[in-house]
Amino acid sequence: MLTVRNILLVIGMLSFIGTCLATEQHMHHGDAMGDKRISLSLSPEMKQHQLSNMRSHVEAVRSIVGFIAGNDFERASEIAHTKLGLTEEMKKMCDMFDNEKFKDLGMAFHKSGDELGDVLLKKDVTLSLQALSRTMGYCVECHATFRQ
Repeated sequence: MLTVRNILLVIGMLSFIGTCLATEQHMHHGDAMGDKRISLSLSPEMKQHQLSNMRSHVEAVRSIVGFIAGNDFERASEIAHTKLGLTEEMKKMCDMFDNEKFKDLGMAFHKSGDELGDVLLKKDVTLSLQALSRTMGYCVECHATFRQ
């Protein structure tokens, strides 16, 4: 059952997603001189690959929220594990980065995606949104610390 608190939490998460997308778009077209975040010094190809992955994560979060709203916790769990979780592909990708803090944040994010998937199977909206909030907390920390 969606409560006012849960609805406000979802609205806050969706606002965060929009802010992340706008920030990344601005950083590619705006002046990065005043940006105090740590540059990952990625090649143009790797930047595009990483941005594509982050967009995929945002789409996964959107899908999970929709499945929670529709009480389809099994599908939400499947998305959490396959799109946000620590798959072998994601482990390899995280290991490609030289910055240890970035790598650690990425691994923690993906582990939390698996934890989210497990919590979703309990079919409890409040616990699910709390777990989703923890997962998205890694997004917030990473975007606040690093830039492409």
